[in-house]
Amino acid sequence: MQLVITSYGSYLRKSGDCFMVKTDDRVFEVSSRKVDSIMIATSAYLSTDALKMAVENNIDVIFLDEFGDPFGRVWHSRLGSTVLIRRKQLEAGADERGFKLALEWVRGKLDNQHDFLERLSRPRPDKAQKLKEAADEIRETGERLSSLSGTLDERRGTIMALEGKAGKIYFDILSFILPQQYRFEGRSRNPAADEFNALLNYGYGVLYSLVEKACIIAGLDPYVGFLHTDNYNKKSLVFDLIEPYRIFAEEPVVHLFSGRKVKVEHFEKLPKGYTLAKEGKALLIEALNRHLDESIRYRGRNIQRRNTIQFDCHRIANGLIK
Repeated sequence: MQLVITSYGSYLRKSGDCFMVKTDDRVFEVSSRKVDSIMIATSAYLSTDALKMAVENNIDVIFLDEFGDPFGRVWHSRLGSTVLIRRKQLEAGADERGFKLALEWVRGKLDNQHDFLERLSRPRPDKAQKLKEAADEIRETGERLSSLSGTLDERRGTIMALEGKAGKIYFDILSFILPQQYRFEGRSRNPAADEFNALLNYGYGVLYSLVEKACIIAGLDPYVGFLHTDNYNKKSLVFDLIEPYRIFAEEPVVHLFSGRKVKVEHFEKLPKGYTLAKEGKALLIEALNRHLDESIRYRGRNIQRRNTIQFDCHRIANGLIK
């Protein structure tokens, strides 16, 4: 399980083999054997004993800023695997393997967008035509991606342009199906210009931390990307790898709005946008974890949706060293 701390002034400490969390209104304990990661999303206090127990049990502690972006983590210093994987990862960026992986990730993202719009069209007969038209445009864009050949250096701009085209179609139609008061004008970040993007940005932030952890465990270097180059001085591979998993945040966020679960009090107004209030973070984290913990059929096996990320990272690492 993921232990999430969102209450301002919370205190995390060690109590025997358990993590004890104290907030203004309650105190509870969770066995360290049941915790996979700890996410701290607000101002909180934590003891060095709690951090030590987390490190000893391979539990990463992730710190999120007010927009949901991870700004730091405590993690054990052991490498996930041999240096050979990192060497092969660097080599792959310059040959056909890197090109094929980049296409696979972006095409996976577009396939997920297409399938989600198809599903959204079924219970919405009044909006089905527009949803299907948007889904068809995204499918056609994905087919253009699949037809590309060459190297990443030659095709990077084309890939990202096609991805951007599909993204505009996708978010325009998602806005169209939202309740009128929550419709938005495209993607916006830090701060979000609207309530939809405030929730989505926070969900993406949680996914970034999951993808980075999966990279580390599989022995991949989060900083060595293919599509997003290392000129960014950021975790480029995480930006690459997250693409097919963005749907894991998008689905629960859309369903929160369509299910009328989102309220005005879930947000805090900023001078130039919105951020999530404590209640909004709790709403999103609950919906996101429920979605991630759901068992699905994936590559011939039943697996929790969140574990597909780790499964794929191991598959990529193994493919690099064959």
